Amino acid sequence: MNTPNKLTVFRMVMVPVFLAVLFIEAIPARFLISALIFAGLSFTDMLDGKIARSRGLVTNFGKFLDPLADKMLVVSALVAMTILKRGSEAEFVFWLISIIIVIAREFMISALRLVCVEQGNVIAANMWGKVKTVLQFIAILVILLTQQVLVWFPALPAEIKILGDVIYLASIVATILSGVIYVKQNVGAIDEM
Repeated sequence: MNTPNKLTVFRMVMVPVFLAVLFIEAIPARFLISALIFAGLSFTDMLDGKIARSRGLVTNFGKFLDPLADKMLVVSALVAMTILKRGSEAEFVFWLISIIIVIAREFMISALRLVCVEQGNVIAANMWGKVKTVLQFIAILVILLTQQVLVWFPALPAEIKILGDVIYLASIVATILSGVIYVKQNVGAIDEM
């Protein structure tokens, strides 16, 4: 297994560690530590791709595994944050619906990738898929860091959470847009199903 694929597998193995830190209330600054772990794992996403391209180590295994590792990390973080949300019922419902959108898009694209692989084609991430991933990573980091700030300074208004929510909403729009683009670009593979 080459270095980029090892980084991808490492990212997948570290997801339970990230979740454990996020949920163990006895850990001081758990939101900050979770944000740092998440940031490090997000960095490995960028790093494995750069290494693979610069050293000619791009493999079909990596093209398939890297997006899967991203999905594991992002969906785990979103589900965890939904569980930890202490907001209104409407906010909770919004998060649930948005996670369903993210998961549905990911399943749809994964199924499309499998069909294309059967036909001898591999679908690599396109620009819109990358925009979606970057926005999701940024939103999760901002939300985690904001939560830590509110723990340290409980007198601050809860409205400071709006920045993370706005970035997260932009990531949902990018999720839908990138899904539509992937389907349009690969409509031929769908027709052959």
